Amino acid sequence: MSNPVICIGAALVDDLFHATDKMLMHTTNEVTVTRSAGGVSRNIAHQLSLLNVPVQLISVFGNDADGDWLKQICIDAGIQLDLSITASKPTGKYTAIINDDGSMFTALLTNAALYLITPEYLQTQVNILSTASYLLVDANISVKTVNWLVDFTNKNAIRLIIEPVSVPPAKKIAAANLDGLYLITPNEDELPVLCSDDALTTEEQIKELLGRGIQNVWLHKGKAGSALYKRTETLQLSAPEAEVLDCTGAGDGSVSGFIFSKYHGKDNLNSLRTAHTLSAEILQVNGAIATHLNEEKLVTLVSKYYSE
Repeated sequence: MSNPVICIGAALVDDLFHATDKMLMHTTNEVTVTRSAGGVSRNIAHQLSLLNVPVQLISVFGNDADGDWLKQICIDAGIQLDLSITASKPTGKYTAIINDDGSMFTALLTNAALYLITPEYLQTQVNILSTASYLLVDANISVKTVNWLVDFTNKNAIRLIIEPVSVPPAKKIAAANLDGLYLITPNEDELPVLCSDDALTTEEQIKELLGRGIQNVWLHKGKAGSALYKRTETLQLSAPEAEVLDCTGAGDGSVSGFIFSKYHGKDNLNSLRTAHTLSAEILQVNGAIATHLNEEKLVTLVSKYYSE
């Protein structure tokens, strides 16, 4: 595999409970249940593979039936798993309750043994890591491993992207040395916990992250779209209209779309448009992957959503 995108982080079994009516507290709620393959890094790898981008996934799978099922889905999607770890631990699970309007009510995560992805382990894989066109890492891994990856990618001129995932892991990696990082992709809840208490406004928080040496900060703002900040310019783009069926994986899809576009040499504005288009398509299906899209269909949809 030449110049793959290498994704490092969670591969999970997603159990999604969709409420059939407005959720009520302290009583029984009727739901329908879907099971799918999940995990931020796995989702991004899966979507990129469907778009004909070569991908490697470094994750941890349990030595159990769930792990076997999850690995087979990855293999069927064209994801390379040579560098992943199989451990004598239960496979990680993500359980979410989805409101009847498609928004998340709450979610639960069980440990996916990602502590096994250590700098020492990655050091044994540097020959393949050094071939990456992009490295994508989710914040479920340790700060120590994040620091190693930032240093490694700086030395090897590889673009590293960090997806904060959610507030707790974002808060954890706030302590990491992010000097030289190519891109971090927080949403409006994650941005404040990445920063010091002195940075109170969005403007101050962005300025602080750029001041720490991060090259690009991409702020996801839900229905309001997103903004890509760098020291020399700011790009803002509205989100297209979409009828939300399930919010699961929309953020992962957005990052997938951005990487796909940059992999093909597109500029930041085109990449934001592609990111929003893929996210909008995922919002309209159950699960975290737009399995109905290929490279050609996605490019066509970008022109549809963002016609000049």
